[in-house]
Amino acid sequence: MPAGDMMPIAIKSFICYIFLMGIILGIYAFLEPFLLAEKYIDLQSPDLPEQFRDTRIVFLTDIHHGPYFSRARLRRLVNLVNGLQPDIVLLGGDYVHRSPNYIKPCFAELKNLEAPLGVYGVLGNHDHWEGAALTRQCMAGAGIRLIDNEAYWLEKNGGRIKVGGVGDYLEDIQDIEPTIADVNKNDFVVLVTHNPDYVEEMGTDKVDLVLAGHNHGGQVTFFGLWAPILPSKYGQKYRTGIVEVDGAKVIVSNGVGTITPPVRFFARPQIIIVDLL
Repeated sequence: MPAGDMMPIAIKSFICYIFLMGIILGIYAFLEPFLLAEKYIDLQSPDLPEQFRDTRIVFLTDIHHGPYFSRARLRRLVNLVNGLQPDIVLLGGDYVHRSPNYIKPCFAELKNLEAPLGVYGVLGNHDHWEGAALTRQCMAGAGIRLIDNEAYWLEKNGGRIKVGGVGDYLEDIQDIEPTIADVNKNDFVVLVTHNPDYVEEMGTDKVDLVLAGHNHGGQVTFFGLWAPILPSKYGQKYRTGIVEVDGAKVIVSNGVGTITPPVRFFARPQIIIVDLL
C-alpha cells in the first residue's frame, strides 16, 4: 500500500482545512483595505466652551493616494466625510504613496472637503519623502490650513478652542509652543501629530485631545490583538485606539490607506468622528 494512502483520513481533512483557511484569510487580507469603518467617539471635557458642545470633528489620516488608493476612491471618501457633516476636518498626513505625481490629484479632491470651521492638516513622513514643498503648496491651494508647528483659535458664538499641530516626528522639527503659548489650563486644545510617539515628548498638560495616525493599526495584526511590525518606539502602546497621557486623550487612528503590500488583517481602515459633548 502506498505510504500516502496510510495517512489517516482525519489528518488529511485537517490539512485540507488549514490550506483552505489560509486561502480564505489571504483573500480577506486583500479585501479588508476596502472595509472602511466609521469610529464614533463622544468626548466630554470641563474645558470645552458651551458654544462648542455638539461640535463634530472628523479626522482623516494616512490616505496614501497612489497605486493602491485610486482617485475615484478618494473622491468617494471626500463625499463620505461631507455626508458626516463635520464642523471641523483635521488631516493627519501621509496623503500620497510612492510618487510625487499623486500630490496634485490628491489635493484636487481634498479641496472639496466641507467644514464650516475649517480644514486643517499636518504633513507625515511620506509627504516629506515625496515632496514637502509641493504638498504645502497644494494644501494652500486647496484651502487647507497647514498646522505643522502652527495653531489657530477657532471661534463660535463668542466661545473659542485652539487647534494646532507639530511637524512630523521623523522628518521635521516639533514645536508645540504656537499651540500652547497663549492658552491656560481652562482652554480646550486639540493637537494633531502624524506620529503618536511624539506624545511621549509633548511635555505639557495644556492639551486636551491629541489625534494621530502613522501606525495603520499595525496594518497586519494577529487578529487585532498584536502587530508583529509597528513603526513605534513604544511597542503596542500607540498601535490604535485611545490612550490617556498627561491628562490628554490620545486617539490613534488606523488610517485610511495602506503602504506596500496593500493588505490589512484585523486592522480595518477608519475615519475617526469625535463629537464634542
